[in-house]
Amino acid sequence: MSTKSWILKPLAMCMLAFVLAMGVLPQSGVQAAPDTDVSNKVNFNTDVIYQIVTDRFLDGDSTNNPSGTIFDGSCTQLKKYCGGDWQGIINKINDNYFTDMGVTALWISVPVENIYAPLTYSGTVSTSYHGYWPRDMKKTNPYFGNFTKFDSLISTAHGKGIKIIIDFVPNHTSPADPNNAAFGENGKLYNNGTLLGGYTNDTNNYFYHNGGTTFSSIEDGIYRNLFDLADLNQHNNTIDGYLKDSIKLWLDKGIDGIRVDAVKHMPSGWQKAWMETIYSYKPVFTFGEWFLGANEIDPQNHVFANESGMSLLDFRYGQTVREVFRDRTDTMYDLDTMFSGTNSAYNEVLDQVTFIDNHDMDRFQNGAANQRRLEQAVALTLVARGVPAIYYGTEQYMSGNGDPNNRARMTSFSKTTKAYKTISKLSPLRKSNPALAYGDMEQRWINNDVYVFEREFAGNVVLMAINKSETSSYNVSGLTTSMPSGTYSDVLAAELNGNSITVASGGAVSTFQLSAGEVGVWSYTTTVAAPNVGHVGPMVGKAGSTITIDGRGFGATKGTVYFGATAVTGTNIVSWEDTQIKVKVPAVAGGQYDVKIKTSGGTNSNVYDKFEILNGQQVTVRFIVNNATTTLGQSVYLVGNKSEIGNWNAADAIGPMYNQVLYAYPTWYFDVSVPASTSLAFKFIKKNGATVVWEGGSDHTFTTPASGTATVNVNWQ
Repeated sequence: MSTKSWILKPLAMCMLAFVLAMGVLPQSGVQAAPDTDVSNKVNFNTDVIYQIVTDRFLDGDSTNNPSGTIFDGSCTQLKKYCGGDWQGIINKINDNYFTDMGVTALWISVPVENIYAPLTYSGTVSTSYHGYWPRDMKKTNPYFGNFTKFDSLISTAHGKGIKIIIDFVPNHTSPADPNNAAFGENGKLYNNGTLLGGYTNDTNNYFYHNGGTTFSSIEDGIYRNLFDLADLNQHNNTIDGYLKDSIKLWLDKGIDGIRVDAVKHMPSGWQKAWMETIYSYKPVFTFGEWFLGANEIDPQNHVFANESGMSLLDFRYGQTVREVFRDRTDTMYDLDTMFSGTNSAYNEVLDQVTFIDNHDMDRFQNGAANQRRLEQAVALTLVARGVPAIYYGTEQYMSGNGDPNNRARMTSFSKTTKAYKTISKLSPLRKSNPALAYGDMEQRWINNDVYVFEREFAGNVVLMAINKSETSSYNVSGLTTSMPSGTYSDVLAAELNGNSITVASGGAVSTFQLSAGEVGVWSYTTTVAAPNVGHVGPMVGKAGSTITIDGRGFGATKGTVYFGATAVTGTNIVSWEDTQIKVKVPAVAGGQYDVKIKTSGGTNSNVYDKFEILNGQQVTVRFIVNNATTTLGQSVYLVGNKSEIGNWNAADAIGPMYNQVLYAYPTWYFDVSVPASTSLAFKFIKKNGATVVWEGGSDHTFTTPASGTATVNVNWQ
């Protein structure tokens, strides 16, 4: 469930409250609460992310610019490098461009060394300015800076309370041509300067060689090349180890988060094992890119977000918001349907990253279109559930359709645009009102043009009203809220024409007019005495791993943390503060557990459900079964004696397995994350809805390796 079940009603509504004055960030030197501090690397619910295409932001150091045909300092040839670098980002951190906007996390381009060779497509020279053509994941892109400069970026950002997220590409290297070894660098991969191999003469099987994907199925997209990009074989032990070692290098550099490219195009089992490596080493918030088109709803997207160990970019949110506000093809009822649908589909809906545009989409601002559309979409993103991400230049109304026009050089660093000021007023609310970090969403009033919703956590409330009509005003009557009686000022200070509202006893809001294009946001905060868990991160771990529990009202004295019925106390609670607890995962059987706390005074919190305890360090095993013929509607699944493979429960079996690319029907295969150095017992089953056919004979058995990957190949019994 995406909304956590409550076993305790907050007492906060009975307590003395105050109306929060917004728009001012904490003064330098004031200690932030642990859940909102830059040191909290697993919880981004209180943060606002700003996505930067590094090469297109600001050239802070001209001495690291490339020379020759791959560089255009005027940035008119948008497929070439333009000179943006980490020093440029540092400069804007130091002049408070981000701080004054309220941004607390920067998502930067892939930082690793990319290919140097230009490639020509349809007569146009293309370069690796975007970072998605890596050649050595253990070195920096010299056109962005060296490791010393990267260290400076991290320390400068942290000094301003800003986190750094890197983009990372474990799916592929560079474009390759199987018939032309001289094409660019033809996918060559280096290990800290030493060549591992290339796409041609790949005798070590570092890459898949199954042609380009047609996007016809998930399997086709995983085991075939994404366009002409050399597709890495994560099931190869060398590649598996390389990708794990590479991300550790960047974790050692102090990064705070990872955005993973093309997660839809890699085996989910390998990615879960990779995530376990990260969480066991230096856990950071991680979110992946699973692209969805307009009106596309993919159940596999939800399964991945719920089971892989990482969150996702919320494309369903982004596409719907674009249709409602940018393209004007959907109504507020469609927006409400998206919110209710994603709330049900994602176990951790608050951890999905929301956005209105990015480097792979047309920019939201469509030429000379009414800028209020963008302002409303940005305001909604900052107040709605999820972790908000703003694409660089959105605050300057940059426009541009298609790649590379949506990746132009930053046009301005003005702090006076209405979009910039809207972000600057709403962003601090994420830190100061826990309703935005942890609160559920509830629709309160709706018609085709107007959407009013509320977010509430432990008695803290934020109410938002948006009228997307550009011509009509509406009287909002009969609105109720969880806010106590009083008069509340618009957090945006009328930046988007909002006004004060008055709430009577019982939560009835006096009728008010919402003018065309108006947005109003009202906030109420209160002291929280009773324990309320708002976030657990990461949501997967093995015995001994440390996880972070954030919320309010925990008290200053250690109490007890429960994983199901198992109580954790004493030294296994690493730290205990009123807004944050760090605790070690207990040694219990693998599976999903409810997490709750009990204060030292004996008060229970709400339940935070679906925390997954693994049966140990994870490795990837490819399970293959031959001669598994099926009837129409049947698929083959794997089930066995560990929670990672379903605990002998057919409803939790792994699959459906694949049977087209690496192996063909009636052979089926699937890459699965399983515990290392473990004796597995398993069988295969055929499922068609609720109908299950079990394999006969004795259980298959296999002992997993201590590290890396392995393959087990058996016949259907």
